[in-house]
This record gives sequence, C-alpha cells and structure tokens, in this order.
Amino acid sequence: MTLISRPQNNPILVIFTDLDGTLLDSAYTYEMALPALKLVSDRNIPLIICSSKTRAEIELIRKGLGNDHPFVSENGGGIYISKSNYELRIKDYETEELDEYYLIKLGADYADLRRALAEIRGEGFNVRGFGDMSVKEVAELTGLKESDAELAQKRQFDEVFTFTGDEASVNKLKQRINSMGFNYTQGEYFHIMGNSDKGRAVGILKELYAAESVKVITAALGNSPNDIEMLNNVDHPFVVKKEDGSYSRQILHEVKGCKKVDGIGPVGWNKAVKKLLSNFFDCTDDRGRLHR
Repeated sequence: MTLISRPQNNPILVIFTDLDGTLLDSAYTYEMALPALKLVSDRNIPLIICSSKTRAEIELIRKGLGNDHPFVSENGGGIYISKSNYELRIKDYETEELDEYYLIKLGADYADLRRALAEIRGEGFNVRGFGDMSVKEVAELTGLKESDAELAQKRQFDEVFTFTGDEASVNKLKQRINSMGFNYTQGEYFHIMGNSDKGRAVGILKELYAAESVKVITAALGNSPNDIEMLNNVDHPFVVKKEDGSYSRQILHEVKGCKKVDGIGPVGWNKAVKKLLSNFFDCTDDRGRLHR
C-alpha cells in the first residue's frame, strides 16, 4: 500500500504529533507553537495529527492549521486520508471510502465499547464514560466549550471514561478490560478501545508514505503514556513537559532515545520542531524534501 501525493526523489520528513498537552496547551490553543508550525507549513512537511480526539474535533483543528495531511483519531482507531490530495493504492489494508476520505479502520465499534463499560460498571467498578454524560458535564470535566464538548462525544472507536479508585483498583480494572478482549490506555483520562493504538497507526502511515526510491524520516511529539507506542515507532521521538513542568516517567522509561524538550506543551513543541529542522537537516525544500 502506498500513499502518493507527488513523485519524490529525495528523503521526506514526516512529523506525528499528539494534541492535548503537546501541540495544544491547557486552554486548547496552539498559539505558542505558531513559529514552528509556519516552518512546517512553508516546507509542506506532512504534519500528522495522532490524537485521542475524535474526527470532528481534529477536523476543526486542521481547518485552523490549514492542514490537509492524513490524521489519526481516537488513539489509533481510525486513519483518515483526504481524497483531495492523495491517491491510495490498497494492498494489505481494508479501506472504507467516505465522502471526503479514505478510512483505514483499526479500532473497535463504539457500541461494543459502551456495552463493555456498562458490564464493568455492573461488576462494581466506578466508571463513567463520555457517553453517560451530558454535553455540559463533559464541558465541565474537560474545560472545553460546550460546542467543543459536543464534538468530543462524537466517538467511533474509543470511549473516554473516568474512574474512581486506588492504584490496585486501576490494575484490576485494566485486567478486566483485557479479559474482555479490549485494550486500555491512560492519557489525561482513561480509555477503553479495541486492538488499536497510535503506534500501529503510525506504522501503517510510514508504509503508506514509503516508496522504493524514497527514504521516510519520522519524528513524533507527545507528553503522556498513550503516546508511547507512537514515540516508539519513529526515528526521532520527543517528549514535552506536562502542565506541572514534569516529564512522563513512563515515556522516559519505555521509549528508548526519547529526547526531553524544555517547555510545557506547545512551548516545548515549538522548540523541538525548530531543533529537528535545524539540527538534522541542512535544508528542506518547499516540498518537504530533505537535502543533507
């Protein structure tokens, strides 16, 4: 399977990024990353959003960024590739054709996740998903505007939930989710999902960008444990500081060669991308091709 935008004769750089706490700050803005975003846009370097957010949420952010590159929703549940700029050659992956996109579905059906969460709650676990909440409750929980909270509830492959319990209870919950055939991850909130994660989606997109005559160089930026698989599947992983100024210990422990960036969220993101472009490559042309 190959993703083609135009013939390439030189290596290309592809950047994958988390959103919440990474490209976006606590107010859900990327203003502090604008200088690096401009560099990436000017060079037409593929910037792949890889987030726990829904398709609807990511589309709104992509519109603001002027981004038309592929994106990954709901912790690797779906890979969306715009029809307007890309030709998709299918070889190994089942692809759905939507109005605007090709969709590679990796995640579980949302209805199945909701049933699993209800069963878990019936067993005494104090769990509550976004699907159990009103728009106002999701807004109050997340700090989102109600209009954005509504988009956050348009879930397809991953259910976000809250859980009250100690560390031992969390471990029991994780084991129960796994015993039901589902996976679990934790970013700012808990997530239940199918056999999907950000790393699997990144691996597919790397393959899509690759061609016989092209070397793809990859980088990724994240801040929380649900970014580990993504960071472990790129050449240059970066971790930015969390809101409290610390780094995720789990990322530093589990991601070999991960580079710590001095800066919280988009402040660190801005520094990391500028460093990536200046330190690893002599220059990038206006098509995102790299010249050493």
